[in-house]
Amino acid sequence: MIVLHGAAAGRGIAIGRAHLVVRGVSEVPQFCLPEAELAAETARFEAAVKATRRQLEQLRSAIPENAPTELGAFISLHLMLLTDVTLSREPIDILQEQQINAEWALKIQTDRLSQQFDEIDDEYLRQRKQDMLQVVERIQKNLIGQSTEINLDANLLDDTVLIAHDLSPADTVFFKDQRIEGFVTDMGGPTSHTAILGRSLNIPSVIGTGNARQLIREHEWVIVDGVNGTLIINPDETVLAEYRRRLREYRSHQRQLNKLKHTAAATADGETIELLANIESVDDIKAIHKLGADGVGLLRSEFLYLNRDNLPEEEELYQAYSDIVKKLKGKPLTIRTVDLGVDKNPRWFGGGGTPNAALNPALGLTGVRLCHAEPVMFRTQMRAILRAAAHGPVKMMFPMVSGLAELKQSLVHLETAKRQLTEREEKFGDVSVGCMIEIPSAALTVSSLLKHADFVSIGTNDLIQYTLSVDRNDDSVSYLYQPAHPAVIRLLAHIIRTANRMGKGVSLCGEMAGDPAYTRLLLGLGLRRFSMNTANLLAVKEIVLGSDIEKLENDISRLTRNEDPDKADALLKKLNGSDS
Repeated sequence: MIVLHGAAAGRGIAIGRAHLVVRGVSEVPQFCLPEAELAAETARFEAAVKATRRQLEQLRSAIPENAPTELGAFISLHLMLLTDVTLSREPIDILQEQQINAEWALKIQTDRLSQQFDEIDDEYLRQRKQDMLQVVERIQKNLIGQSTEINLDANLLDDTVLIAHDLSPADTVFFKDQRIEGFVTDMGGPTSHTAILGRSLNIPSVIGTGNARQLIREHEWVIVDGVNGTLIINPDETVLAEYRRRLREYRSHQRQLNKLKHTAAATADGETIELLANIESVDDIKAIHKLGADGVGLLRSEFLYLNRDNLPEEEELYQAYSDIVKKLKGKPLTIRTVDLGVDKNPRWFGGGGTPNAALNPALGLTGVRLCHAEPVMFRTQMRAILRAAAHGPVKMMFPMVSGLAELKQSLVHLETAKRQLTEREEKFGDVSVGCMIEIPSAALTVSSLLKHADFVSIGTNDLIQYTLSVDRNDDSVSYLYQPAHPAVIRLLAHIIRTANRMGKGVSLCGEMAGDPAYTRLLLGLGLRRFSMNTANLLAVKEIVLGSDIEKLENDISRLTRNEDPDKADALLKKLNGSDS
């Protein structure tokens, strides 16, 4: 029996027989070409790109009606990546300059892009590397003459678990004709599109296992624990029996959760709680209405800025935002202004060529700092948000604010944007204005920020990393990433209690908000507004409904007074096991 660990994607448990998915490209050929053959080689590369585009368009049109909305959005993203000059043009430049074959030129460019992605601090954007690699794999296969479809046997057993090095969103289109119990990949992280699709498809899945594809044999028994992010290969009878029991319990629990979709979120002692959704695009709204979310607590607006050579125009932004506002049908929308760094899209950023731009992107020109460096871009987005607010309730918040000066500067830009719309006699609405609390300096000066802002939203993913100086994606130090660390809890308590005392809004939109293990802690600290991936909403609602905040007081007091990180998890378990 072998146990591997990865990231839990689609929650649940799957027990079945492994089917090894043959993926990847045959060895990339590498050879030089005479100058006379470069035109033909260029044409061959362009034909492969066109074939890839045609295949993706066909896959998008073949998506079944009952498929998650994210699937079409992710395939559209792959099509957009395909049009980017970094994949469609720059490999040709390499081919012609170095006089080499198309496959080799594409590999050189892919290695360059991979290094750039690895240097991105933001985990979500760093995971877009997988999307790029998946598109490149399709192009390479078309160049080599290899099939781009995964090898799913029409006679797969009902208890099949797919084991792959990687799976792209396009690959999951083929799931509709098969009974897939679960899937496992070597590649990917918790914010990769493969993980998001696993959650949306409600298929138990574990991703980022490293080498599962190499260790598992065809038809070998495996257990996919999508709750804990564990893969068990060739389990013994005792483990099988235990997981079959857990599977029965899990399915029974899911049936109970589904009954909560339209139950109002309120604690046992009558406190009303807002459960909001984190979304990327209009395609995510269907899940909000289906699961009874109270609105959108975080719209990541970066999707309109990535993988392009020029900035989006105001009208494009307005159409995208107003479409979301209208489809929310009166539910509130909070838009985070664009959160990018110079390292993430230097082609349209005027200062991208500075020598020190990528030395430490996490601590450089990122978030609201980049917006201040690009005031035309910033005010263009602000005008689009203000115009969208004429159609429904909209809030605007600024990312990575480190202190009062940055907030005040953002508010000056906002007043300029309003004046510009007034001069144009353009209709716009009122927006509440807030900022993200992701940096310890902002957390410690939150009272100053809230004298000028209507609300704050806590981004715990970055706040924890910056507070503890730890990269949770670095295996050598990831064990130090502790959401219940005394320093983190005290910062959270300070932010939440300060906002509540000042009568200002406070929400939390990091992963802690969607993890039921932290729901009671956050309730006890005074949080009443949670924003999360919709896949976690019902599990959090269940904890909310069963919690009596007054009865949590003693355990919360112990956690906020605790000074020992090693005792934090035990205190948290006691809190979650208390009769409340």
